[in-house]
This record gives sequence, C-alpha cells and structure tokens, in this order.
Amino acid sequence: MTKDKNTACIDIQGARVHNLKNINVTIPRNSFTVITGLSGSGKSSLAFDTLFVEGQRRYIDTFSVYARSFLHNVERPDVDRITGLSPVISIEQKTTNRSPRSTVGTMTEIYDYLRLLFARVGEAYSYISGEKMVKYTEEHILELIISRYNGKKVYLLSPIVKNRKGHYRELFEQFAKRGFLNVRIDGKLKEIIPALRLDRYKYHSVEVVIDKLLITDKDKKRIKKSVYTAMNYSDGLLMVLELESGNVSYFSRHLMCPSTGLSYNDPAPHNFSFNSPHGACSKCKGTGQINEIDKNLIMPHPELSIYQGGIAPLGKYREILIFNQLEITLKKYGIDLHTSLKDFSEEAINDIMNGVTEQISIHSDAAYSNSNHCLSSFEGIYKYILIQKEQGSSRSATQWATKFITTAICPECNGQRLNKEALHYRINGKNIADLTSLEIPELFNWINTTELCLNKYQKQIAIEILKEIRTRTQFLLNIGLNYLTLNRSSASLSGGEGQRIRLATQIGSQLVNVLYILDEPSIGLHQRDNIRLIGALKQLRDIGNSVIVVEHDKEMIMNADYIVELGPKAGKLGGEIVFTGTPEELLKKNTLTASYISEKKNILISKKRKGNKKNIFLKGASGNNLKNVDIIFPLGKFICITGVSGSGKSTLINETLQPIISQKLYNSLKEPLPYQSIEGIENLDKIVNVDQSPIGRTFRSNPATYIGIFSEIRNLFTELTESKIKGYKPGHFSFNIKGGRCEVCKGNGYKTIEMNFLPNVYVPCEQCQGKRYNQAILGILYKGKSIADVLNMTINQAIEFFKYFPSINNKIKVLQEVGLGYICLGQPSTTLSGGESQRIKLATELSKQDTGKTLYILDEPTTGLHFEDIRVLLEVINRLVNRKNTVIIIEHNMEVIKSADYVIDMGPEGGRDGGEILFAGTPEQLIQSKKGYTSHFFRTSFI
Repeated sequence: MTKDKNTACIDIQGARVHNLKNINVTIPRNSFTVITGLSGSGKSSLAFDTLFVEGQRRYIDTFSVYARSFLHNVERPDVDRITGLSPVISIEQKTTNRSPRSTVGTMTEIYDYLRLLFARVGEAYSYISGEKMVKYTEEHILELIISRYNGKKVYLLSPIVKNRKGHYRELFEQFAKRGFLNVRIDGKLKEIIPALRLDRYKYHSVEVVIDKLLITDKDKKRIKKSVYTAMNYSDGLLMVLELESGNVSYFSRHLMCPSTGLSYNDPAPHNFSFNSPHGACSKCKGTGQINEIDKNLIMPHPELSIYQGGIAPLGKYREILIFNQLEITLKKYGIDLHTSLKDFSEEAINDIMNGVTEQISIHSDAAYSNSNHCLSSFEGIYKYILIQKEQGSSRSATQWATKFITTAICPECNGQRLNKEALHYRINGKNIADLTSLEIPELFNWINTTELCLNKYQKQIAIEILKEIRTRTQFLLNIGLNYLTLNRSSASLSGGEGQRIRLATQIGSQLVNVLYILDEPSIGLHQRDNIRLIGALKQLRDIGNSVIVVEHDKEMIMNADYIVELGPKAGKLGGEIVFTGTPEELLKKNTLTASYISEKKNILISKKRKGNKKNIFLKGASGNNLKNVDIIFPLGKFICITGVSGSGKSTLINETLQPIISQKLYNSLKEPLPYQSIEGIENLDKIVNVDQSPIGRTFRSNPATYIGIFSEIRNLFTELTESKIKGYKPGHFSFNIKGGRCEVCKGNGYKTIEMNFLPNVYVPCEQCQGKRYNQAILGILYKGKSIADVLNMTINQAIEFFKYFPSINNKIKVLQEVGLGYICLGQPSTTLSGGESQRIKLATELSKQDTGKTLYILDEPTTGLHFEDIRVLLEVINRLVNRKNTVIIIEHNMEVIKSADYVIDMGPEGGRDGGEILFAGTPEQLIQSKKGYTSHFFRTSFI
C-alpha cells in the first residue's frame, strides 16, 4: 500500500453492518479487487450494504435541501469511517427489467442509436407498391410538371378524402363557397351541385379540381399558384390527371410513393420506437404478441355435448342466462344442447365462439312452451372469457380466464413490434427489425459494411451514430454475449446475463474515477466466456476506475489485483477479515479459499456410477436453436448439462423436457417447444423444478413461511399460559393480519422509500424497529425469546432452540444440510440471492417424501456458492440420487461436472451456431473427447 491512504485506497474502519464484526479493511483504488468467502460470511454486507449504501447516501447529500425533501433520508451504514470513496455504481443481478417492452437493445441503448440512424439516413419504401418513396420541394414539383406535361391538357387535383366513409355534404358546400366548380369522386369527375352528397356507408376518395389547363412555359405563374393552392388544401400532396391518357401522378413535399400517392410523415426517432404510439404496431401495442382464445382449450372433449360440459369454461348445464342464449342460437341449425360438439357445423361453432348480432326469433314447444323467444344478440364464449380476464373482480377469476388464453405472434407485425411504415425504412437492405433479430456478431458485420454503402451526405450524418453502435456492440462481444439478439426480451435473461449487459453499458459510458461493485458476474458463464468477462473488468479498471467483485470463481480470484476473504465461517460465525493481499500471497495461506484453490482440499467424488438402467428418450427437439436433437437421459443418475452460454441448455431442459413431463404427469398448461416424440415417462411419477426465482417478492415472505414451520411456531406461542390468559390466537402472532402486528408498518418491519431515479431504500419502522409486532405480542416469551427474536434466529441457532420439537426441527435441519445455517428464519425473501432461494426450495423438497421415481431439475445451483458450499450441495444431490431419483443440473462449474454420473455437453457455439449435442457420457469419457470447449477446459482443470 502507498503511504497516502486517503487518495490511493478506500479505507473502511469499524464496519458492523449485519454480521460484520467491527472490521477494518483497506482496498486499493484503481484496482480489480475480489471479495470472497463462504456464503453468508459477510461479502455482500461489506460490498453492497456498506460501501454502496454509503456512496448512495453521500450522492444524495449533494442535492439541495429542497430535492432531499422528496427523497427522504438514507440511513448511514453502521461504520465508523470510510475514506477514499469514489462515486459508486452497483451492478447487481436482481435489477433486470421484467417488462415485456424491455429488450437487450433498449438495455444497452443500441436500439436508441439505431432509431436515430433510421430517422436520419433510412430510405423509405411504399408498403403498397414496394417502390422507393420520393420527396419534392414546391419548386421541384413545378419544374417536373412543366417538363413532363409540356403541351398536354391536365387537371391539377388536391386530394381531400382518402378511402374514408361519409356523405361529405358540408365539405362540398365549403369548396363551392371558395369558388371551386368540380371534384373527382372515386375516379369520376363531377360538378359540385347544391346538396351534393355521397353514400355515407361506403368508402370514398375525393379530390378537388384546382385548375384545368394546357401546360406551357407561358403559364408558369398560373401553374405555380395552382400547385401551391392544391398542396395547401391537402397537406403538401398534389395529383396531376392527364386528360388524354387518364394517367394520374402524385407529387408531395413529404415522402410519397410515386405510383400510389401513399405518403409518410418525415421520420423521427420515435417513429421507430415500439414504446411510442407513433411507431408501435396498433394491434399488439408494440409487444409483438397478442392474447388469443384457444378453441381447443375451450372444447377439449368434442365427443361431449354442451349439456354434459363440453364447453370447459361453462361446465355442465345450469339454469343461467348463457345456456339459454346458446340454446336459442343453436335452434337455427337444428341442433340443441344435447348434441355432441363433434356434430356441430363450422357455422354453429363460429356463432358459439364469436356470438351473433342479428335478431333470432324461435318458437319452442319444449322447455319454453307457449312462448316466442327472441335473441337480439349473444356475445359468444370468446367475449365472455375476455370480460372475465380484463374485468375480473378477483385474482381467481383472472387466473381462470387465463387457462383458455394462449400467446401468439401478432399477425399484423409478425412479432416485429412496429407499424408497417416503420418497417418499410431500410438501410443497406435491412429494416430496423431485421437488425434487432441479428445475433451480435452479424450486427457488428452489418455496421462495418453499411458505412461503405452510404453516400457522402449520409456518411456525414451517420458516422458518429455508427461509431456509438459499433462500440457498444463490441463490448457485448467482449463479455461473451455474442449469442444474444437485440430483440431478446430482458425478462428472458438470467441474472448473470442481465448483469453483464449492464456492465457493457457502463464500459460504453467511458466514465472514470468511479467505483463499480458487481455481484458474481461470472454466473451462467462457461469458462471460455469467463476469460472474456475478466478482460472486460480489467478494461474498466484500465480506463481509471476501481472494480470490486463479489465472487467465488477460481479464475476470477486468480486474475484479481487484490483479494479480500471474509470468514472464517458463515452467519454469526463469519463477518471477519481472514485474508487481504494478492493472489500469490493467498496461495501461501491456509484459509478455506486458499485450500481449495491450491488443491489442499478437494471435492471428493464417488467412484461408483449410479443408475437404474431405465431411460427417457427425447427425439427431434427443435425449439429455438436446437438442431433436431435426439438425446437419452439415463434415470437414477446425477446428470450435468453443460456447454457455452447460449448453446441451448435451458431450451432443451427448461423449455422442452420439463414442460413435456409436466403435461404428461400433471396436465400442465405450459406448452413445450417443438419435438417429435418422447419415451420412458412411465418411469417417473413426479417432477420438481428447483429454479432460482424468489421464494416470495415481499418482506412478508421468508424461509419460515416457505418451508411451512411458521404456523407451528405461532401455535407454540399460542399455547403459552400468558397467551391463553390474554386470549391470544395464532392470528395474533401473524404479521400479516391485524391483532398483533405493528400497524405503523403493517407488519413489514420496514418502510419503502421511493428514490425515483435511484433504487428504493428500505428503512426499519420507527415504531417497532423492524420487529413487525406490537409491544403486547413482543411481551410474550418462550425460553426468554419473543416471536420476533425467534424469527431473527439463524437456522443453526433455531435447531438448538427447537430441538425438542421434531416437527419444526426436522424441517429446519434440512436447511442446515444444504448449507443455509447462516440465514435467519424470518429473513425477507427479497434479501436472498437466487442461489439461496434455490437451496431453500431444494431443502423443502428434501423434507418431503419421495418415491424414488422423481426427476429433479436444477438450473445453476452453484450460484453464490463457495467451494465448501458446493461440496455440501453435492452431498445433498447425491442423497437424492442414492434414493433412486434422477437429478438434472444445468451447470458450468467443473467440480459439479466431475461429480456427475453422466454429462451432456452442448454447442459448439452459442445462438444459431449451437443447439447440437457434442458429447454424452461419463466425466472420464469427457476427458477423452476432442469436441467443444468443455472437454478442453475439463482436461486442463483435472489433468
């Protein structure tokens, strides 16, 4: 370290946030620093809850008193002093925008530059004729008319009405008063006579005859005046009708199709935005998708009649209005509610689904004897379902309606989100939607070739725009995201992908003297792509910034300039600095991290491969980028699916295999991606998808509620003598309902402070200080602990506290076994990482009874895990497999791959160049394979 700490280092003194034990640590500025340690050892508390929060607080303090009055105060982290702190930018995993309108293009701002590029140099084409649009000045139009029609008789026309309904009586009267004598209506010349009107229910095109003349150079003044008059009435558009031939030509000061007269407004960037009404497709409102009622879901059993419940949304016959309407509707087809649906004509089905509007009068001698029944209108089943979805009074009504609705590509824009005008501007042969569908390397090549295709005028305008697009695209390539497209929805991105995109955006901003804090950016990255990411982080450092990364990845640790390791263990046994220094110095130490990196400690693997000789055979999987894949999944084994980012792993497992099995076992509504056939599902009776989605989205959700022990804890407090005397019921010990909760924060324990353009800040409730309950309930004690104290216990503490309550103890013990002994029972789910959420779900499944025929699917379960945590996780996974179950894991971690019984490697590249099975076999066989990147890195790691 240099002597001048204040300028060369970030100096933290007395940090006590969460489990940090009054630590002092110095981190060099303008360096690439990795903070590592066991899960729960305090890494995020130091990086995010101390450094980032303090940086955010100092930034807000620079605002005026007036501005701060809108933002409220941000509490200072529990730390004595921090010096040398630069402006801080946090790039976390949890902040990916889940809006369907957010895409890779909008996140990286590349799409904004593309919109500007098309607005300035895009060439417009007619969506009717396909011709290139033209644009003239009035002087140019005058010259063209004189040269083209010299010596010819013409009519100069001003288009007033273009293919619209109406009688236009008032319009004709207005032009008659202005002295005009003739109009051209639907291609025929007519005199404007008093009371002239058109059929109001038909579509019409109307042009006013401005002038009739023989074109000569002598009449240039008259022609000019007539041209200006015509264009004044029709917003810049002029028609010229040649009398002898009857041909019509169009001229406009706006963009115009020369043969059809179609006109576009001058383009602006918002005309190419699917988030603006000026550019969005009118049918799908810019989402590229529409909701459709699926007739097959409405009538799943055509052999039934309506009376028997053949129309699923209605169920069996009841005495309600809609059944009466259906019966009257069917009378005209000579059928009734007892007729099998398969015997209905297409016309009858159409009336049932879409409704009828004409009046139907029916005389019935049966159910409605001695009466005439009139059906003036019946809105149909489709409308009935949509009303329930859009106006449903309850969440259950909306969910019910959603069961019959499928998402389809918008037929108007074909999923391209934009209106037809925007899609008919081209540069170098492509429209803006074409560009967003290109993978990043293809887009990069297009940028380079386009610059050569532009003319001198276009190049002057486009040169800086193309430079910005090229720079940002290059950053995406540098961090291993070459398989993405700009139109990829941000909701479909993993946490690691979203974080790396934001990293690319920050590199593109070229800020200096900034402290960047990242949360495990290597998540979801193959070793090949991880090397690119490390290079990008070093580039961020080299332009004059400080980079702090919370990481466990060995490659990332060994490439760091400086390492801070926390420990020695997790939770209340962690929060201490166990090492600071360079990677070379770390290898000489005996810390937990150093032991695994130097291979003094290893994750042992079983020499005996498991399996039950039964298989699932999936044939012809072709969703997304899969190349008609045939693959066998051996059952009773621990299977690892690996491959470079974007190679098709999630498509194969999460979007094809899992939905197929869920449909077969549970009649799930989620449709799998295309495949030909599948065999062997009879060997399974259960499938469990243990993903990284949050166990809850509010402060009210926590591990105790998720694993199902909170109700038992509340019952325990209810049985106490003092509770019985005061008449307390289990609801009094719930923070979700009135009675015992703190009413100031409504049982949340925290208040949410909206920060507008900054992330929301959560501050403890001033009434209960984050304990969620009122004072009366907090006064009820069991073994000297209130229910708030119990929720604040770590899993390790709770196991000792509830050791005489097997129903509670057995469930929380499983959380300890998956390495979560450091988290608190009542820890809000919003503060849990994706990996922690996944392990809580895994623990919940472990506490349930399995049949030995269960398939477990996990997606990157090593997220957020230290080497030691991975060892514990693999023990849990092997327990499941030893009970004859099958576990499929999507993973890049080499320790996991070597521990698997069976490995499936996909590639060879990401995106369109992936989607193939490169290898399927044991880890020992993978070492011998020469295909793909995984085998190469696997050999270098373990040989």
